[in-house]
Amino acid sequence: MSYSEVIKNFNRIRDYMREFYVYGFKGRDGFPYKSGRSYDDERRRLESWLGDYMGFYQTPEGKRVFLSIDSRSVRHNPLYKAWKARSFTDGDITLHFILLDILASAEQALCLGEILTEIDRYLSGFQEPRIYDESTVRRKLKEYVSEGILMAHRKGKVVYYSRAEDTPLPGRDMLDFFSETAPCGVIGSFLLDKGTGQEGIFACKHHYITGALDSEILCRLFLAMGEERAVTLEMTPRRGNLVSRNTVVPLQIMASAQGGRQYLMAYVPGSNRIRSFRLDHIALVRTGERSPRFHELRQTLDGMRAHMWGISTQGRTGQRMGHVEFTVQYDDQEQHIHRRLEREKRCGRVERIDRNTSRFSADVYDASELVPWIRTFICRITDVHFSDASLETRFGEDLKTMYRLYGLEGGDSI
Repeated sequence: MSYSEVIKNFNRIRDYMREFYVYGFKGRDGFPYKSGRSYDDERRRLESWLGDYMGFYQTPEGKRVFLSIDSRSVRHNPLYKAWKARSFTDGDITLHFILLDILASAEQALCLGEILTEIDRYLSGFQEPRIYDESTVRRKLKEYVSEGILMAHRKGKVVYYSRAEDTPLPGRDMLDFFSETAPCGVIGSFLLDKGTGQEGIFACKHHYITGALDSEILCRLFLAMGEERAVTLEMTPRRGNLVSRNTVVPLQIMASAQGGRQYLMAYVPGSNRIRSFRLDHIALVRTGERSPRFHELRQTLDGMRAHMWGISTQGRTGQRMGHVEFTVQYDDQEQHIHRRLEREKRCGRVERIDRNTSRFSADVYDASELVPWIRTFICRITDVHFSDASLETRFGEDLKTMYRLYGLEGGDSI
């Protein structure tokens, strides 16, 4: 079987792209659950799409391949190229252009029988014409109606088909912004390909490009939420082929402001709670029955967000709620510290003690989610308290370790 640049199973290339870009420095032995042939084929596909961003170096164990993309200097997400290499059959692409050509030149709408006659006439000039049966053409027409490519109207028992009106594309600047910032921005990238090749006017300071790999999963979840349906998620860990299945009611998509990672917030009937699922761990989404509790569950999640710092809905010890507070002091010239607390407080509260002192407090499900943010105020923190004693002890031990690491005095008094 010869190598082909186009792909049929996107999940496979999705795994390889994430491994090479997010984790990097991969050789054949880094994919023990994949065959050597599979590794070579997927690596060559990546090189054909993203050759300008791929690099490698030699080690005693062999060649190590990685993707290196500086998202600050790339205006358009290069990972979208994988979506534009999906495979298709000769029959599909031939029927596509025949149908659109026939209906574009027809003076009026045509029924299925008339379309079949036109297809036979269209192909009669070939020595070995391809034959399309009625069910294949009917299925393709139905698909194109659902996609908005064709229009259908019924006269009695007969359905007639015609080309849909061309929709003018939004302005290029709008598409340029949408394609790099919105969920499922790959749609905007496809539309941009239809326009001119002029450079866009936007550049992103924080450009989270890996979300492109989860676009199909995200689209299916949005459709399920729009129809208020439950879904079955097939989850795969980062390594190995073990698959777990969870039937849930999808409620909301949340994205990390720090790293761009996307999560699904969903109700799990088996445990009777709302929890998060990483989108990059979801391999497949199967749409199920409509959920009569969708709006009730969405309201429950909205109420919970008043105590969610991130995506956790339960503390490390299983406790329902935890309290955290800390006090900072700053100089007269550092009034921006208080403004920063107000800007970044999320579900917390900020109290101004005096001109140079502020206190932050919050009641949250998982206080450990705040620790990385609290650390950014070190050297100005005068007091910190967690209701979870183990978390408070760990925070203090981390500070002592930092003091020892930098050879500073006073670490023992923390």
